[in-house]
Amino acid sequence: MALLRTAQNQPMMVELKNGETYSGVLASCDGFMNLHMRDIVCTSRDGERFWKIPECYVRGNSIKYLRLPDEVIDMVKDEPTSRKEIRQQFKGRARGRGRGAGPGRGRGGGRGEAAGDKERD
Repeated sequence: MALLRTAQNQPMMVELKNGETYSGVLASCDGFMNLHMRDIVCTSRDGERFWKIPECYVRGNSIKYLRLPDEVIDMVKDEPTSRKEIRQQFKGRARGRGRGAGPGRGRGGGRGEAAGDKERD
C-alpha cells in the first residue's frame, strides 16, 4: 500500500480483469486498493475503442495489474518500511491517553487498579 500512496498524483496504467485498461493520474487510493483517477483514457478489451474520461473510480478487486513509472518505485525505497522505523519517526510527539491511562469510560479504574489497591490517607 505504500507504493500506491507514493504514486498519488503520478501517471499510471491499470488493467482490469475484464481486459479494459485505464491510463491516467492517480488521485487517491484506500486500503482495499480502490483507486480514484483523473484525466483517463480508457481502452476497450480489443484495443479498438478509446474514451476520454475526466475522472473515475476503480474497485480494487477488479484490478489485474498496475503499471507505474520507475521514479515512483525509487521514491518508495526512500520511505521507512518497518513499523519500528515509523514509530521512531513519531517518537516524542504528543498522543492521547491511550490504553490503561487511568479511569476512562465505564466502571472502575484503569488497568491494574482494583478497588482495594488504592492507598488511603
